[in-house]
Amino acid sequence: MQWLRRLFLFAAVNILVVLTLSLILQVLGVRPYLTAYGLDLYSLLIFCLIWGFGGAFISLLLSRKMATWLMKVRLLDPHSAHPEHSSFVLLVHSLSRQAGLTEMPQVGIYDSLEMNAFATGPSKRRALVAVSSGLLNKMTRDELEGVLAHEISHIVNGDMITMTLLQGIVNAFVMFLARILAYLFASMGNRSKERSSQSMNSFAYPFLVYLFEFAFLILGSLAIAFFSRKREFRADRGGAFLAGKRKMIAALESLKAASREKEKGFEKAAFQSLKISTPSKRGLVALFATHPPLEERIERLKETEVVWV
Repeated sequence: MQWLRRLFLFAAVNILVVLTLSLILQVLGVRPYLTAYGLDLYSLLIFCLIWGFGGAFISLLLSRKMATWLMKVRLLDPHSAHPEHSSFVLLVHSLSRQAGLTEMPQVGIYDSLEMNAFATGPSKRRALVAVSSGLLNKMTRDELEGVLAHEISHIVNGDMITMTLLQGIVNAFVMFLARILAYLFASMGNRSKERSSQSMNSFAYPFLVYLFEFAFLILGSLAIAFFSRKREFRADRGGAFLAGKRKMIAALESLKAASREKEKGFEKAAFQSLKISTPSKRGLVALFATHPPLEERIERLKETEVVWV
């Protein structure tokens, strides 16, 4: 019945997002942006900003809890009776203090044969670092330290909030521009405002909105993927600074050796961008990749002077 639980969680989050954003729009007194006289650009802009940023930030606020639920992360206690688990938590806390964090992130493990890890959370003070059981069982201590240092660098650099802001900008831009273009195309050829407004209730306008949103989301995804790849290079440098270049390179080499192992499961698509590595892509598809190829990351790290960034 796991699929029912996951479906319920996604439905609950979506309902929460819709109710919250609808309430905000009502409190702000935002009127319908489509009127008998055309588009109310002010109302449209506020509508798009609230929906664009609101959805992204609500997802960010819930990210730690959602990751814990959906990935079935088992949170670990530093005083655990299990020596391996307590040692793992203490290593995360040691690297976190070294990186300047004042609040220690939650630490967890999720069951998967895949060798991977991720960091998430709404802020530096409310972060989560989790690794797969496959990574914990197969990596050496030095390699594990490199992976953890990389994830902690994401937290220190504020990558979660940065990518959320970028996603909000893209969402708002896509919604705003798609509706303006849809209005212009749907009303094209009409001779009066009355006929123009009537056409807005026809099939043409919503169809064009969806069409333009789809096209602009593809373009927006290119920008998000580009910045995501940049943040991975930066986290690699931060990881090398915290754990040492040798350990960071060893971690990436280990991930490269295990890259042919494919994880089967529902969570892969939802949390792929959070993880330290994803399957390499080639050609035009590589432009949509959230992570650079491991080979490129290793070579760049070898040639880079390690400083805190």
